[in-house]
Amino acid sequence: MNYKKEFWDEYAKDNESRYNEEFSKFTRDLATSLRCTSVLEIGCGTGIDLRLFPDTFQIYGVDLNETALNIAKEKISIANFKNGDITKLPFENASIDFVFTHQLLNYLDDETLDKGISEMYRVSKKYIMNCEKFEENEKQIDENQKFRNVYKRWINYNVKIISNVNMHVDIDPDESRFTLLRKLDK
Repeated sequence: MNYKKEFWDEYAKDNESRYNEEFSKFTRDLATSLRCTSVLEIGCGTGIDLRLFPDTFQIYGVDLNETALNIAKEKISIANFKNGDITKLPFENASIDFVFTHQLLNYLDDETLDKGISEMYRVSKKYIMNCEKFEENEKQIDENQKFRNVYKRWINYNVKIISNVNMHVDIDPDESRFTLLRKLDK
């Protein structure tokens, strides 16, 4: 994975300005409607997408950036934030009801992405949600990001694709592709 400390420290400091209450509500309401009681955001940054979850949830966040995690811990004391990366998630198999990413996968190289998809599948008990900038052929956006077609990454896993559509601009101004999966029993 291409981890540039300076880039991510600056990203963490600017993260508060990216807070989108509509996306946070959407994520919380979706996990609640699916009868989930535990949630994990991978690449949680400062925890802006986890802030509206009630304390009735077990709330987890994983990120590589200590600056971001320190802010997250300060803002959401009821959550459990861990330093870690998507290729080695510090959770047991099938231990989290609702696992999600929000514009993290766009920053990963292909090998890291493939390992990360496998890890999301491993730790998920019920549902996986990815909201990522989309383009069918995954072209490069800039030196740090690449569009992703997450749907094609999941078709060989034992999952049911529930949704694979663009987010409404009112929920996510970047109109990320919303992919929701149900993990099936083996």
